Amino acid sequence: MAKNKLTDEQMKQLINDLKRDKPVAVTDELGSADDQRERGHSQISETPTGEATMSETQPPIMKGTMQKYRNLKLKLAVAIILTIPVILLSKVMGMTLPFTLKNIPHQAWVVLALATVVFLYSGGPFFKGAWYELKNKKPATMLLVTLASLTAYGYSVYATVMNYLHPASGLTDFFWGLVSLIDIMLVGLIIETKALMKADSVIDTFDALLPKVAHRIDNQKTTTDVAIAELQVGDHVVVRAAEKIPADGIIIAGETTTDEAMLTGEATQVIKQVDDYVLGGSTNNTGEITIKITKAHDDRFLTRVQAMVTQAQVQNTTTETLADKVAKRLFYLAIMTSILAFVVWLIIAGFNVALPIAVTVLVIACPHALGLAVPVVTARLTSLAAKRGLLIQQRAPLEKVNKIKYALMDKTGTLTEGNFKIRTLKSVSSEYSDSDILAIMATLEDGSTHPLAQGIIALAKAKQVGLMNGSEIESVPGVGVDGVINNQRFALVSIDYLRENNVPFDQDYFDKLADAGNSVSFLVTTQKVVGIVAQGDGIKVDAIKFVRELKKRGIIPVMLTGDNPVMAKRVAKSLEITDVQAQLKPDDKARIVREYQQKGAVMMIGDGVNDSPALVQADLGIAIGAGTDIAIDTADVVLVNSNPADILTLLELAKASNTKMRQNLRWLTIYNIIALIVAAGVLKPFGIILNPVIAAILTTAVTVGIIINATNLKIKNKR
Repeated sequence: MAKNKLTDEQMKQLINDLKRDKPVAVTDELGSADDQRERGHSQISETPTGEATMSETQPPIMKGTMQKYRNLKLKLAVAIILTIPVILLSKVMGMTLPFTLKNIPHQAWVVLALATVVFLYSGGPFFKGAWYELKNKKPATMLLVTLASLTAYGYSVYATVMNYLHPASGLTDFFWGLVSLIDIMLVGLIIETKALMKADSVIDTFDALLPKVAHRIDNQKTTTDVAIAELQVGDHVVVRAAEKIPADGIIIAGETTTDEAMLTGEATQVIKQVDDYVLGGSTNNTGEITIKITKAHDDRFLTRVQAMVTQAQVQNTTTETLADKVAKRLFYLAIMTSILAFVVWLIIAGFNVALPIAVTVLVIACPHALGLAVPVVTARLTSLAAKRGLLIQQRAPLEKVNKIKYALMDKTGTLTEGNFKIRTLKSVSSEYSDSDILAIMATLEDGSTHPLAQGIIALAKAKQVGLMNGSEIESVPGVGVDGVINNQRFALVSIDYLRENNVPFDQDYFDKLADAGNSVSFLVTTQKVVGIVAQGDGIKVDAIKFVRELKKRGIIPVMLTGDNPVMAKRVAKSLEITDVQAQLKPDDKARIVREYQQKGAVMMIGDGVNDSPALVQADLGIAIGAGTDIAIDTADVVLVNSNPADILTLLELAKASNTKMRQNLRWLTIYNIIALIVAAGVLKPFGIILNPVIAAILTTAVTVGIIINATNLKIKNKR
């Protein structure tokens, strides 16, 4: 299940295409909807060296699907408009119904003309889809639809001509079945095509993370606003407070904190000083900085993540869906049975008997029911899921839920709240009250841009605790901050300082706070701890229950995070997760997903831009609803309520819907096998014969049965 990487040259071309918003490949019409969804935008073939290359022989899949979507809607509109008169002017299933119009001049030829337009114009996408399936020797739904359409159209034209030349022949045409088949299948194709449009929205969302202009400093030290596309490596750019950083670079002047949560998924603000690296797309919070651009547009962080997402999309393996598997088998079975029946009956009874039998065999294989067997279950699944806070964006990956072995999960925002704040601030000395400790800490941190400092200052303001008289306050790198408060020296330091200077502290209390995933600091004076403050990201209420339930289902939880290993392991321990990988970059997560896919199917759960390549790469990608737009757009399912426990409901719903799909397809297969045998005339010697009209009636009955079965989809768990 592992997927190969693109070569450097192909990656560069991919990035250039993204910059120009150029489609990876374009074609006039869509192939199989399921085929497209599984392939992504294109396909990858392997060279003898093992490197993946874009294959010219594979069906091109359009990236910019909006125009294609509109074309399909137009084709459906034309088909529906023309279907109405065809139904009114035809004997539906060979019967004259109350609404059937009679005695219209040239009625049969009018029907033929209208049906021909629907067949040639609206049925075009299926013909091209069938051609792609034939060319790649992978017959599926498109080829089966085309087979049924060609048979229905060809025989109907023959029936119309024969009835005109020999009115007594009384042959029944199938124009009504032809147009209704195209209508039904176009609806399904449009639904699937709409899902493909997500690729474009992902590209747009990446671009939205960057500002439109940058403040570039020229050789005369003059600041000029320029489009970010004009920035070059070596340019100096000013970034003011609350602005987005326009490109990757190194700080050459100023100090600030940056918010990289949209990119890395980690909610902690990051202190940035001279010589520190900053990412384009992150937010500059407080101070004004000047950066030197170090990465070209093609090589910036966001562009590479963008390319990785697209790479994962184009490298999605072509796995057959349940419907495709049934369609393939049904196609071969119908073709072989029809040919065999025609030859046998041609020898036994002649052409006039052999032709209707051969046509009946192919009409029996008419994929009306196949076209609905999965979509109607999907519609029911989508409705039930939406009521439970689950937005299903891609249906096919849910077919793999029974095979999922690993659940890879981002930490911040997925298993934790993603909201870093002070969890504990208290005095541990009888000489100072909690308010005194807060006032001293706030005085030491006043003016600092450190995330912990900002939290202390915000808490002091919220509790209306005033600052004290402070002097000689300075930051000590790697230690903390110290200063003189009311003529007494205090220091706010880390655990390492206490250990190195043999300052006694409550180890058990520290362990309790640290094990909860907090960053702990101590207020020290005269070599004695007098106060303690813990800032952390709280674990979500249902996270532990969720992890335990996954284990009960035989799914191994794995935590992936960009956080440091110490903090990651502490959070994992409290969640009872033993497999932890920390300090990860976006390409690391996608790589790790591929590694686990070597051992079994993978479900990936995340919320940040850095999770998006992994979400696309995984067999099932699930995004937290409170996450970034890019993560949401690239995921198969979105948790609207951002509660990981809802995934348990998703798994139950997916399993129930898969059962219904298999039931529908199993019944459809059994029906077709029996019907094909009867239609082939095997029982004709016993007086049992299945003519085309009865075949059409039976096909309709099976379709109705499949719809009824789908509407009975339920889930016992009401969580």
